[in-house]
Amino acid sequence: MEQKRLFRSTRNKMICGVCGGVAEYINIDPTVVRLLWVLFSFAGGAGILVYLIAAIIMPIQA
Repeated sequence: MEQKRLFRSTRNKMICGVCGGVAEYINIDPTVVRLLWVLFSFAGGAGILVYLIAAIIMPIQA
């Protein structure tokens, strides 16, 4: 069985591809992940910091 890996998306890329990569990993629509990320960002601002960290540490899908 092949192990799933989390990558930044190159197909569903808006800014850095983080939300698209998360959506591909959990197999849902990237728009849903983007909307949830925006809601978390407005609810205290932690979403912005988490997005930047994820954009730095997540590898790009080859």
